[in-house]
Amino acid sequence: MGEILRIHGGYRLEGEVSVSGGKNAAAAIIPAAMLALGPCTVENLPDNEDSHVYMEMLRWLGAKVEMGKGVMHIDATTVDRCNPPAELASKMRASYYLVPVLLGLLGRAEVPMPGGCNIGARPIDQTIKGMTSLGAQVRQERGMIIAEAGELVGSDVYLDMPSVGATVNTMLTAVMARGNTVIYNAAKEPHVVDLANFLGSLGASVKGAGTDIIRIRGGRPLHGSSYAIIPDQIETGTLMIAAAATCGDVTITGAIPPHMEALSAKLLEMGVHISEDDDRIRVRANGKLRAVSVKTQAYPGFPTDLQQPMTALLSIASGTSVVNERIFESRFRYVDELLRMGADISMIDSRTAIVNGVEKLTGARITATDLRAGAAMVVAGLIADGVTDIDNFHYIQRGYENLDEKLRSLGAHVERIRVP
Repeated sequence: MGEILRIHGGYRLEGEVSVSGGKNAAAAIIPAAMLALGPCTVENLPDNEDSHVYMEMLRWLGAKVEMGKGVMHIDATTVDRCNPPAELASKMRASYYLVPVLLGLLGRAEVPMPGGCNIGARPIDQTIKGMTSLGAQVRQERGMIIAEAGELVGSDVYLDMPSVGATVNTMLTAVMARGNTVIYNAAKEPHVVDLANFLGSLGASVKGAGTDIIRIRGGRPLHGSSYAIIPDQIETGTLMIAAAATCGDVTITGAIPPHMEALSAKLLEMGVHISEDDDRIRVRANGKLRAVSVKTQAYPGFPTDLQQPMTALLSIASGTSVVNERIFESRFRYVDELLRMGADISMIDSRTAIVNGVEKLTGARITATDLRAGAAMVVAGLIADGVTDIDNFHYIQRGYENLDEKLRSLGAHVERIRVP
């Protein structure tokens, strides 16, 4: 049995909703907790599928892990395996963050190539470059990443692009390396900063996160700590887009407004009213929204993970929008699903979509082709006339905690239905 998400469209979202902990921050912080010489407590943890997969993988590797509502307790002092099983690792992209962790703990890692959503090529050459620069021997063999190191030694690492994965993996390698490491052209995303802050809570010396140069003094013993993960930037953005799409009035609490500046700027350009106060963002929309052009970029630019739900919103905006995807080359596979609902979208090439706003979308049976495409399908279903059934609901569960419940609390007519 599986589940579909059924949405009865046309209902305005109103009220207040709290955002969950960051999926991408948790993906880096959970494996980082294994480096501590004592127990760690990770709080504000999103209760999504990735968190549960991580718990199973860490237990299989020998760690003691307990997870309650929003909290994970990790004691990795008993880890004695270096090879997480493929059936678990293949379920998520972030599984390769275990490579530098196991390398630092055991001197060897055998981790299956990362899984996750099929949104185009996601090479790991920069990740390998970072680890080899610090003294590891890394090779890809039989669908595995195999890494070994007698001793890790700090060095200068020049990344060819500001890759989040390469930055995180190099940071995790560097804190276990003897001496100083400098990462040039580092990613600046909020979850990279959150990882640096977490490592600092363990006693590591990490400076410069949030800029393009990160300096790490490695080899220090790391102790346990308790740490609360930042709120999820992409869930916040998805809720903001959903509020705008339904001409709603929604206040999102527990958010970090500066993380949302790129999206807020575009929504303001469309005619959406946005007000901010500490950890609260209020989104109000009434009347027709204006078309805008969107180009995804590395942070602090417009997030690639919000491109898909944003395109669903633009499908009903007045005028013609241009959406340019600069991060992943296969992130428009979901467009066919929006076309089923009556959207007017044409592809110029694999990275550029022309979106002509239509008066309305119509409910249909559609499929989530990946996690963030699933969010786009939800936005489309909320604004469509009639009933929308979304297959592959498990994709949405990977990255959003109780999204259907949160939408219902705001007045949406959303339900999960079990199907053969």
